[in-house]
Amino acid sequence: MRTVGVEEELLLVESGSGRALSKAGQVLRRAAAERAEPAVATGLDPAASEVVGALEKELQQQQIETGTAPHSDLTTLEEDLRQWRRTAIDAARHNGARVAAIATSPVPVEPRIVNDERFDRMTQRFGLTTAENLTCGCHVHVSVESRDEAVGVIDRIRPWLPILVALTANSPFWQGQDTSYASFRTQAQGRWPTAGPTELFGSAQAYDDLVRRMVASDTVLDSAMIYFDARASEHYPTVEVRVADVCTDVGDTVMLAGLARALVTTAAAQWAAGDPAPPVPIAMLRLASWQASRAGVSANLLEPLTGLPRPASDVVGEFLEHVGPALRESGDDADVTAAVGTVLSRGTGADRQRATWEQTGDLADVVAQAGRITAGHDS
Repeated sequence: MRTVGVEEELLLVESGSGRALSKAGQVLRRAAAERAEPAVATGLDPAASEVVGALEKELQQQQIETGTAPHSDLTTLEEDLRQWRRTAIDAARHNGARVAAIATSPVPVEPRIVNDERFDRMTQRFGLTTAENLTCGCHVHVSVESRDEAVGVIDRIRPWLPILVALTANSPFWQGQDTSYASFRTQAQGRWPTAGPTELFGSAQAYDDLVRRMVASDTVLDSAMIYFDARASEHYPTVEVRVADVCTDVGDTVMLAGLARALVTTAAAQWAAGDPAPPVPIAMLRLASWQASRAGVSANLLEPLTGLPRPASDVVGEFLEHVGPALRESGDDADVTAAVGTVLSRGTGADRQRATWEQTGDLADVVAQAGRITAGHDS
């Protein structure tokens, strides 16, 4: 069974107003102190205590990132996700903040860069793109057996990734305005020079050669700024799927993890069998991603292999058929299929945000509801 781990970027917000708060440093220090207290109480060295997973800084002071351990079982992954959210929520509450798992701030915000040498260099190099980039994504790491397998997987999952964008869309607002997009985060991420879909590589050597050439171009600071839709991790034997908005509901995050694992498993089997990767042009992949970010699941999506528009439910259904054997192999078929059905019937996170906005006319209420759902107190 392939393992799967999840990184969630979370927004720190003020109760009442919903505005983003620059409190990442205080929240992280409080969380670290709380993790150290049990070790001290039992006479252990806090620095030596094992904590699997992470709560870390991100680019802006108004956000933090959680990271789970790798898990084979989605139920255990869900428990881990909830535990890290509770850790973040408790530490934020101690510092007068709340946590909202939304991919952009509905309330107008002035992002504030974390004091970090590398982030300073990013600001100097990329200017407004860095300064304005307060977005929260969800990255899924799925284990692979080799770097060759990783690149074989990346070549074969390309056409299917826009469907994950559509299912997780959770960023309809930007600087106090309705953007008309379901995932405006996808649009904002496209400003980075390395973001988006990739060409077919064919081999790990070709992938690594391209990354080296990109870094040597002096356009990006380093290989950590290779923001492909899916990339081979530098530090872990995983494929990292990076297209999704952070999901407000943990259940949607687990659905994403299950789909990503099934997609990687399916692609790995195709690679091992020598099945060629679908030769879908990058231009069509960009169109599919744009359409998914615009519509979510409320209108047409582009069919992955033909590029033709079809109802979202049909395209998602084709996706489930594609990964169905892998879902059944892992025992995730019933739960993941039901979760996808819930999104199709209930709507995405973006749909829920807009519904609250239409009901109350107050973006602070949008943030407040997101905070409740993030904490598991609302549905």
